[in-house]
Amino acid sequence: MRWLIGLGLLVVIGHSAEVVAVGDRYKDSGKCKPCHNHLVKQWEGSWHAKSHYDNDEYFRKTIDYLARKSRKSLNAIKIECAACHNPRISVTSTNADYEAIAALNLDKDTAATKALGSNTIAEGINCVVCHNIDQIHDELPESKRGIHRVSWMPSGTMSGPYSDAKSPYHKVEPRDFMNSNPNQLCFVCHANDTSEEGNRFINMQSEFINDGKQCVDCHMGPRIEGVAATLRDRNGQQRKRLIREHDFSGAHSERMWQGALKVEVTKKSREIEVVLRNPQPHALPSGFGSREILIEAYYALEGKVIKKETLSLTSRYVTKRDKPTVPHLSKKTIEHNVIPAQGSKIFSLPLVEGADEVSIHISYRLVNDEVREMLELKDPMWSKKMTIEKMHLKL
Repeated sequence: MRWLIGLGLLVVIGHSAEVVAVGDRYKDSGKCKPCHNHLVKQWEGSWHAKSHYDNDEYFRKTIDYLARKSRKSLNAIKIECAACHNPRISVTSTNADYEAIAALNLDKDTAATKALGSNTIAEGINCVVCHNIDQIHDELPESKRGIHRVSWMPSGTMSGPYSDAKSPYHKVEPRDFMNSNPNQLCFVCHANDTSEEGNRFINMQSEFINDGKQCVDCHMGPRIEGVAATLRDRNGQQRKRLIREHDFSGAHSERMWQGALKVEVTKKSREIEVVLRNPQPHALPSGFGSREILIEAYYALEGKVIKKETLSLTSRYVTKRDKPTVPHLSKKTIEHNVIPAQGSKIFSLPLVEGADEVSIHISYRLVNDEVREMLELKDPMWSKKMTIEKMHLKL
C-alpha cells in the first residue's frame, strides 16, 4: 500500500495540449469590468458563463451518469469535458496511474484534483478563454477540440477584432477569427463529438452550409455602433466602434425560435401535411445532447379538443446491448430525425373523424423525455416548450 500512496503523490498527468497559466490579473471577468462592464454583464447571462460542472444541471448530471456507467473516474471525465467547458484548466488529460489511485480515493493532492478545484476555471467560458487565443490549429484531426486545438498568447495579451486597439492594462493583438472568420473560433468547440464507443453523434461543422452567413450573425447579433471599451481618449471621448452582443443567444433563448422554421400546413384527401423548411445554415434540432422539435396537433369539435397527435424530431442512442443511453455512451444512433440545413421535410398527420378543426403547434425542447428521465433533470427549463409556430386549419 505504501508504494501506491507514493504513486498517488507522484502521479504523472499526461498533457495533450500546451497549458499557459493565466495571471491573477486576468483570470476572471471581474478584472475586465472596469473597461468592458457592458459586455461582461451580457456575458454573465450567457450559457458560456454557466459551462462549469457546478453551474449547469444537464452538464453535471451527464458527467455523473458517465462516471457511474463507465470505468472512468469522475475527475477523469470532468477533465475530458473541460477541453471545451473549461479550456483554461491546467491539466488536460489523465492516465491509467491516475485512475488507479482515484479508485482508492488517494487523488486528493494530485495535479488533476487541484486543477479541477481552481477558481481559474470557475467561470467556464469567460473573457480570457476566447480573447487570449493566439492560433487555432485547423490542421489537427477533427477529434482535437477545445484546448487541444488552440495555442495561447502570453498572459496579459488579448486578441480582438480591431487592428488599432490599445489599452494601458494589457496588450492587444488582432486576429482574423475575431473579425473576418469568426466561424473558425466557434468551431473550436461547436464542431463534433464522438462517444466513448466511437459513435460520432454530432457533426455540426460538417453539416454547416457556408453561404457567407457567420455563426455570430445569429448568436451574437448584427454589428451595431457602440463602444468595446469605456476608456476615454485625451479629449474625453469614448471610441465608437461596430460591436456585437456578448450574450451568445442559442437554443436556450426563446426568441431565437421565433421564425426559425418556415411552416406550411395543408389538408389533403386522407391526411394533414406539415412541411417544415429550415432556412438556417445548420440542421434543426442540432447541437449536443438530445434536443427535440415537437409537432403537436390538437383536433377539436366545436372548440373542444377531442384528440391530440404528437410527432417528435430528435436523436436517440443505444448502447452495444441496444439499451437507451445518453449520446456520450452510445454505440450507435438509431434515430436522427432533423431538418437538414437549408432543407425541408414533410410530415403526415391523420384526419380525425368528427373533428372540424385542428391547431398545429411547432415547438422546441432542450432535452427529450427519454434523456431527461434518464438523467433525472429537475429544472423545468429542460422540458419547457419554446414556440416556433402555431397554425390553425379548418377541416
